[in-house]
Amino acid sequence: MLTAHDELLAHQLATTFDHVEQADLRWTERIVMFGFEKSGEYTIVTGLARYPNRNVTDAYAMIIARGGETRVVRMSTQIDTAPVGLGSYTVGPYTYAIEEPLQRTRATLVANSEGVELDLVLDGEYPAYEQTPAFHRERGRIKENARRFYQNGRVTGHFTIDGKRVDLDPDQWWFTRDHSWGLRYGPGGGSLAEGGQMQPGDIPAGALYYMGIFRFDDELVHFAQREDHLGNRIQFEGEVLTPTAAGGGTAEIIDVEHDLKWRPGRRLIDAGSRFTVLRGDRTTSELELSPRSDYWPAFAGYEEFNGYASGYWRGTDFLDGYTVNGDDPEVVAPISLLSGTLCQARMPLDDGTEKIGYGLVEMVFVGANPRYGFEGW
Repeated sequence: MLTAHDELLAHQLATTFDHVEQADLRWTERIVMFGFEKSGEYTIVTGLARYPNRNVTDAYAMIIARGGETRVVRMSTQIDTAPVGLGSYTVGPYTYAIEEPLQRTRATLVANSEGVELDLVLDGEYPAYEQTPAFHRERGRIKENARRFYQNGRVTGHFTIDGKRVDLDPDQWWFTRDHSWGLRYGPGGGSLAEGGQMQPGDIPAGALYYMGIFRFDDELVHFAQREDHLGNRIQFEGEVLTPTAAGGGTAEIIDVEHDLKWRPGRRLIDAGSRFTVLRGDRTTSELELSPRSDYWPAFAGYEEFNGYASGYWRGTDFLDGYTVNGDDPEVVAPISLLSGTLCQARMPLDDGTEKIGYGLVEMVFVGANPRYGFEGW
């Protein structure tokens, strides 16, 4: 079926843009815009996903206040094939628009029955940059085959909850975006099972995945690593970017070491957690973290919560919303596999001073980990 995107000189298959190259139900394309007020007063996470082999497009907006009160709106419909403008995607009252490719995006949630509205514009101040491809097989079948890119920038706009409007001061907010596509599994944007009547997958003794994005005045430090329960590396990526206004250059990160502290009884990083970054020029930087806020993507649909998960068919006009306390360990325990912790980062310099930045630690931490004293699931 023809869609507006078939006007583009960008086809890579001998078919129309409403198709992908294979029929795996997990094939997903997802965008996320998220960030936080540096004081920790508010956090915003919002995004949209498209499941072409399920004819589903869904979206969400999640606003977290200090203390953990999390307000969520979730929407779902079928994939829209109407001749709408290129680069604009709408699910009910929600629209995500690409206003300038690889530079400016906008997310809007207009007035709706749940009392939550937002209008955010993100202008890239750093170049968009690719993640290392993620490809993994397990017992002969593809477990993951996905790509993504990130971009940090300056956010402007506002949100409204039950008539109370909050305007965003761009100098006091840290914001980024994430655009991914391909085959996913489990939480983190998958949400869909591979199917029934299959041999169960391997159950590792434990696993640790962490991803960091830290922005300072003069650079952006990004890294991600997957480890087994003994700390053996499975996948790694890392780079340092300079602002677009300063040339937008990149430099390699060779390795990252971690010395993490944990909040009592939880697998959430605590104050005093450190990452040691080994740069390509053999210099080393230390990042000491002070958490400001946490968020749980499962509330928005990354796992099933309150009878909903992203990618599930909910009809052509689904919308719901709710409020939950994301700081309550009992509330998040069933869906706490994937977490995001937004932090202040201190980096000591050779002259005895330090520079201050802000950023994210995204984490999946399960099973045993002898180094950190976790004995099992």
